[in-house]
Amino acid sequence: VELEESGGGLVQPGGSLRVSCTATGSIIFIRNMGWYRQTPGKQRELVATITPDGTKNYADSAKGRFTISEDDNKKTVNLQMDALRPEDTAVYYCWAHWLVPSPPFQMRDEWGQGTQVTVSS
Repeated sequence: VELEESGGGLVQPGGSLRVSCTATGSIIFIRNMGWYRQTPGKQRELVATITPDGTKNYADSAKGRFTISEDDNKKTVNLQMDALRPEDTAVYYCWAHWLVPSPPFQMRDEWGQGTQVTVSS
């Protein structure tokens, strides 16, 4: 599985931004997909995830402001971010948790390259 991110950029506080992630390769083996974020000196933290059956999970900081969704083709996951705050500034990483379809059939985490989101006036 490979992940390609798009979107991100600079937005003013209170504004909106959308980031998207498209998966290629063995996408039928993806069991969970979503977004994490990281700021300098801090650990990468969960933002939101979505499973193929549509089950969503949000960090407390994202609830009510961010919406994760997936396209019907199950290849692209979108994160709509509204009411953005300066503390949302981070590099946002796409993540996929998938089953490698060859022995020993282990689960694997895949990461995108990251896209910068900056919330500033």
